[in-house]
Amino acid sequence: MNQHPDFLLNEIHSPKDLKKLNLEQLKQLASEIRTLILEKDSVEGGHLGPDLGIVETTIAYHYVFDAPNDKIVWDVSHQTYPHKMLTGRAIGWLDPEHYEDVTPYTNPEESPYDYFAIGHTSTSIALATGLAKARDLKGGHERIAALIGDGSLTGGLAFEGLNNAAVEKHNLLTIINDNQMSIDENVGGVVTALKKLRDSNGETPENPFTAMGFDYYYEANGNDIEKMIAAFEKVKDLDHPVVLHINTLKGKGYQPAIDDEEAHHWVLPFDLKTDKTTVPAPTLPNATSVALDVTKKQIEKDKTTLAINAAIPGVFGLGEIKKQYPDNYKDVGIAEQESVAFAAGSVKEGGVPILFENSTFLQRAFDQLSHDVAANDLPVVMIVGNGGISSQSKTHLGIFDQVMVGNLPNWNYLAPTTLAEEKAMMEWALSQRKHPIAIKLPTKSVPEGDDAKTIKNYDEIKYQITSGKNPKITIIGLGDFFGLASEVAQQLGATLVNPLSANILDKDALDNLAHDSEVIVTLEDNALDGGFGQKVASYLGDQAVKVLNYGQDRVYTDQEPVKDIMERNHITVDHLTQDIKNILD
Repeated sequence: MNQHPDFLLNEIHSPKDLKKLNLEQLKQLASEIRTLILEKDSVEGGHLGPDLGIVETTIAYHYVFDAPNDKIVWDVSHQTYPHKMLTGRAIGWLDPEHYEDVTPYTNPEESPYDYFAIGHTSTSIALATGLAKARDLKGGHERIAALIGDGSLTGGLAFEGLNNAAVEKHNLLTIINDNQMSIDENVGGVVTALKKLRDSNGETPENPFTAMGFDYYYEANGNDIEKMIAAFEKVKDLDHPVVLHINTLKGKGYQPAIDDEEAHHWVLPFDLKTDKTTVPAPTLPNATSVALDVTKKQIEKDKTTLAINAAIPGVFGLGEIKKQYPDNYKDVGIAEQESVAFAAGSVKEGGVPILFENSTFLQRAFDQLSHDVAANDLPVVMIVGNGGISSQSKTHLGIFDQVMVGNLPNWNYLAPTTLAEEKAMMEWALSQRKHPIAIKLPTKSVPEGDDAKTIKNYDEIKYQITSGKNPKITIIGLGDFFGLASEVAQQLGATLVNPLSANILDKDALDNLAHDSEVIVTLEDNALDGGFGQKVASYLGDQAVKVLNYGQDRVYTDQEPVKDIMERNHITVDHLTQDIKNILD
């Protein structure tokens, strides 16, 4: 049910409706949009600070420009809640029963006002250059814009895009939403350059944009609708590349989000009265706390240790490391390529890097994982978080890390099944100085395990095998799918295997298992194609045993419930037991 039938937003079905409003009505609309962002995020969770800060700019853009003919590419697009409300999707905020109807990022399948599915940073300007070039070739005259902010200028592709945007022959607008924050604090020389521009009201001669050839304009109050309308009117029809640099307040309209910008970039469901999350705190110890404990002990033991991340300290709780060991902490900004290359450089000089990467963002650094680390066989230690099947947007899936890392030479991708195993794997990885090692953090609750019984050396991968009453069936459960494998094995009396590594096979164990078994089943919390199970199946291809592989099919799911994904791929106890029985029958 629509909770706000009296809101002016109910009358806005497309940007054309905005053009009928006066300034006071536009300000009222901004207030309504903020109210709805807070209400929905408090129930569902989501990006908060970025969307609260971009409201006036979004209203002004759609008031001045003619979307969807005029095109704007939103970088990351986690700040597009206001855009979506103004382009026919307000019901996704007005009515709680429709909260799930609208995806959290731009999505061309959802609306003609969205031009790309975008969930990673720094891509907007590069995409806009392609739009502009194709427009020129067709003889078109639509206006093309890219809006980039929240630290996205620290990503390498942003510079590549700027390099090409600067020589575009016709209209191309780059809007730099400068709110002085990324997910965490902004880092690097871009911070210095933007500050000089802000402090001089855009007048400093040390202007990197004009140096590249852009026409440059500055607006000090990007949260003033009237000023933003004037700024957009000034630049919209300029027939050459323009940078419009705007200063905005991240979290505007909600004081807690202003006071603690990092904590309110993205939020879990929370109580609007107290600002406290309504989600229970994770139990300790867990996979993240174990990784932090090992990291702290390593820093205490070896002062050349570096904890490295790309603008996502909150994902791993690295704020504690940043505070206690500032010299041993490095945030490279939203620049995964730099983070991996930085780790490679530090280890070459005798440092001990521990690289913390989020599965979905790791895609951006594939070349560095291969060219800079694997080809040089450098002993970088990488901790991969959120690698698993999830209900996330199709731009934030964590199902490709094994396919990337596991198919590169020299990398060993370890997958712990207990917290004790995770600790042992990290400690071993840090002690060996031979090869790059990645460790896939469990995304599900895993047992603490028995430290005394956990193997400590992974120079050779030797599968951990528990024999069952029915040796005809073998279940191999990788990482945090070992728990699921255990349930299936218990029901069928099957042999249970913990393979330890997502890509290094224990061929002797597989030969023995194939000799004794009629069917071998692999389970992995990842994309199936190119993954662990297919490596097992390929190795056993010439042996007289059936191999069944289970993981996620090769599709981009988009906000699909995990339960549905699991059932469709038969990754449930009931489906698995029935499939195995059918094969044996």
